[in-house]
Amino acid sequence: MNDLRTYTAPAWLPGGHLQTIWPALHSRQSTRAHVRYQRTRWDTPDHDFIDVDWAMAPETEDGPAASSKPLLVLFHGLEGNSQSHYARAFAHCAHLQGWSYVVPHFRGCSGEINLAPRAYHSGDYEEIDWILRRLKSQHRGPILAVGVSLGGNALLRWAQESGRSAAEVVHAVCAVCAPIDLTASGQALGQGFNKFTYTRMFLNTMKPKALIKLRQHPGLFSREALQSARNLFDFDNVFTAPLHGFKNTQDYWRRASAKPGLQSLQLPTLIIHAHNDPFVPAWSLPTQQEMGSNVTLWQPRHGGHVGFSAGRPPGHLHSLPNAVGQWLQQHIA
Repeated sequence: MNDLRTYTAPAWLPGGHLQTIWPALHSRQSTRAHVRYQRTRWDTPDHDFIDVDWAMAPETEDGPAASSKPLLVLFHGLEGNSQSHYARAFAHCAHLQGWSYVVPHFRGCSGEINLAPRAYHSGDYEEIDWILRRLKSQHRGPILAVGVSLGGNALLRWAQESGRSAAEVVHAVCAVCAPIDLTASGQALGQGFNKFTYTRMFLNTMKPKALIKLRQHPGLFSREALQSARNLFDFDNVFTAPLHGFKNTQDYWRRASAKPGLQSLQLPTLIIHAHNDPFVPAWSLPTQQEMGSNVTLWQPRHGGHVGFSAGRPPGHLHSLPNAVGQWLQQHIA
């Protein structure tokens, strides 16, 4: 099986920042097929909703309940959605494998703001539990789950909290470039080029959505404090932490981080990080000696944050999903 442990970035794409930014900007040219989704809306137990985008295997157009094919579930990253470059790349991989594919959107990420006085966060394992168990109730075939960045940390937290019962829902999970030490990643994103580029990009969409949430629920948080936030620490302190039951940013980042519980994972788990990921400092990465026997680590030198481009310019994005797909295939009973 090909994996990413020996992945080397193309010579024309040097450094972690370029390997992160280029795929996100130019992925439409490097994704071979347009992804056609069918959207469904699910009502949540707390009287809210999420939007779920499906790309069914060719012979299962009638929907997930009609299929015994494997179902690949992708949980997107911070401010991502089903059109993110990695989501389209994984959709193409699932199509080649003959699998069905679904992207459940975290609340507020599907293009329409959700209704409840909450959004989503890096440790949102209860939401993932509800989503996966609903999928399990309506899909006959095996279920495989991939989480990217924030979605990867949340997926790992779900697997930790679920313990042995996780294997009753999914066959295997993979976390790609997940900020499993949220304090380390939060500090990295609050400095220098990272703050100027990535943090500013995130806040440009997160702040307006938070202000819509404030119009829905007046008094939910301080408008002035939100508008003055200049980094993720400040934003999480005003919005993410208090809306989701945490005391403050420190409490949120500590309790939501997946790294301390990686030894407890009870089902096959693949965790992928590049050493030059701008979002996840290399010094914070776990070692194989720290893991239980169910965890496989791929930690190549190159790749950036959810990049792993290959080939001649503009490159393609299929090395990552194809390698992950092969690994997941081994764990389908």
